[in-house]
Amino acid sequence: MMSLKYKRVLLKITGELFAGPEKKGFDFQSIRKLAEFLSGLQKMGLEMAIVLGGGNLFRGREITGEDFDRATADYMGMLGTIMNGLALQTELEKLGLETRVLSSLPVTSVCEPFIRRKALHHLELGRIVILAGGIGSPFFTTDSAAALKACELNCEIILKGSNVDGVYTADPNVDKNAKMYTELKFQEALEKGLTVMDGTAFALCQKEKIPVVVFNIQQLDNIEKIVNGEKIGTLIN
Repeated sequence: MMSLKYKRVLLKITGELFAGPEKKGFDFQSIRKLAEFLSGLQKMGLEMAIVLGGGNLFRGREITGEDFDRATADYMGMLGTIMNGLALQTELEKLGLETRVLSSLPVTSVCEPFIRRKALHHLELGRIVILAGGIGSPFFTTDSAAALKACELNCEIILKGSNVDGVYTADPNVDKNAKMYTELKFQEALEKGLTVMDGTAFALCQKEKIPVVVFNIQQLDNIEKIVNGEKIGTLIN
């Protein structure tokens, strides 16, 4: 078995990876491709907890009308992450992998509620643990869920899949002169006002000393490179 730099990781996946070119809905060919790649990582001995976004189905923050309840919008987004979790679980199990979808928002007819000890047990047995439902409460993002679950499940690092190659000095889609950082300190990122994760998630990672790698998840082999110790994206520690 190949020697990995990390044994247990928290992988944060954007919901847009589940969608096709329109960035909305489901594209099961894309989900199948992701499942096949995760299968290879699991066979390498990597323990994976996966936090899913739901942006391909619904984003609460996109509702701007004052007449729509913000908490309800956030709950709708959480339900979207559960749908994504079930879709990924189905594709993984087609490949013969054992998985469990655990949700912080109880939907016991379709998945297990998140219980820390059960989640740890699943990881120890080599199962891929898919963490859905965000934190289970409104007003928190899936970034916050990723940070919290990484702490609870003793993950060594958070791999935050993004649509860009890492953290830049400015938005690379706007500023062509923007430069990418290869490594940052938490405090440095705060002082420079860099958007890495939301403030709650970032503060928790800093306090608990959990490093974060921001990388381009559209290139799935970046995950394997990172867990093998290659410097990909931006490391914040």
